[in-house]
Amino acid sequence: MTRTFAPLPEDFEPTRATLHQYANAVGAVPRAHAEPHDKWWHVALQVTPRGLETIDMDLPGGGRFNIRLDLTTHEVVVSADGDSVARCSLGAGMTGTEMGDAVIGAVAELGLQAEYAREKFESAEARHYDPAIAAAFFDVLTETHGVYSLHRERIGGRVSPLHVWPHGFDMAFEWFGTRVAEYEEHGEMKQFPSQCNFGFYPAGRAYLYANPWPFEADALLPVELPSGAEWHTDGWEGSILYYDQLAGDPAAEKRILDYLAAVFEAAAPTLTA
Repeated sequence: MTRTFAPLPEDFEPTRATLHQYANAVGAVPRAHAEPHDKWWHVALQVTPRGLETIDMDLPGGGRFNIRLDLTTHEVVVSADGDSVARCSLGAGMTGTEMGDAVIGAVAELGLQAEYAREKFESAEARHYDPAIAAAFFDVLTETHGVYSLHRERIGGRVSPLHVWPHGFDMAFEWFGTRVAEYEEHGEMKQFPSQCNFGFYPAGRAYLYANPWPFEADALLPVELPSGAEWHTDGWEGSILYYDQLAGDPAAEKRILDYLAAVFEAAAPTLTA
């Protein structure tokens, strides 16, 4: 398969922001109804040939349902046992609150009620959505997903699924090391497995990232990264490769894989007990 990695449209941001807002509306449903995962994987969306989908969730009377941001028909689709039961146009200009209400209303028709995290999606701002721009973004996301899936298979070990996170609207997966590190969470010191996060963030100047945690600066910063990538320590610690440095390059796939592999090879010894 030849991946072209076309540039993201210059006027992508309004459509991206709408997808982000609606992803949060959709994500409120698995947050309330999916079987909880301790790493919050249950709220994430999956990249499929048709768009971004929640995991399947149980219906009260038996059967399963899910919700899809369909980027081929440009709708939010609620499906039960494989059949669509409700559709909302992505291009109707609905606010985040209106989309959330529509999705929750469709889920209520399936017999589900809950206290939803409405603060995740409520907004009175009308949204702009361009189907052609959304389709171009989906092409980029699908190609990037394919390369990250290949990298995920190559490094093996204990890895998470490859998700799109509604809250940040980035796509990422985690590789877990054997080292255990301490981290302060809500004023309490807790222990977590070391990890390296590999992802793609499409907002602003879109970029790919590979972020080891804990970040051992003395071991990592002297390592020269390939493909125009660089270490990043301003605000967050990790590494970054801007998408516009890759777009249109016939060697983009190899450059991405070389970058991800270089960070992993440098970081893995620091993440292993």
